[in-house]
Amino acid sequence: MATNIGAYFEIPVTDLDRAINFYQLLLDIELERGSIHGYEMAFFPFENNGAGISGALCKGDVYKPSIEGSFIYLFTSDIDGVLSKAVELGSEILFEKTDAGNCFVAEIKDTEGNRICFTTRHQAE
Repeated sequence: MATNIGAYFEIPVTDLDRAINFYQLLLDIELERGSIHGYEMAFFPFENNGAGISGALCKGDVYKPSIEGSFIYLFTSDIDGVLSKAVELGSEILFEKTDAGNCFVAEIKDTEGNRICFTTRHQAE
C-alpha cells in the first residue's frame, strides 16, 4: 500500500505579485517565478531528497481562490509567529491555534481568499 502520497500543491491566486509578497514575508522564503502550460506561477522552495512536498502559487483561468474545497497544510516551527505576521500582512484568522492532540493547527485566509492551514511537526505541549 502506498503511503505519504502527497506530491505537489497549487494555491490559486488572482494577483501573483501580491501573493508572492505575502508568502515571502509570512514564511521568510523566496519564491521563484516560472510558468507551466502557459500559467504564471511562483514556486515554493524545494530540495530534492528533502522531507515533505512543494508547490506553487498559480494564476490563470482555471485557478479560483476559495476558502472552500481542499485544505492545504504547511509546516511551521512557529505557529504563533506565523499567525501574528499573517494578521500584520492583512490576513484573517479563520481558525485559531488549536491543540490537535499530536500537533497544533491553525487556519488563515490569505490575501487571495484561500484557506491556508498551518501545523507543527512536534507534539502539542
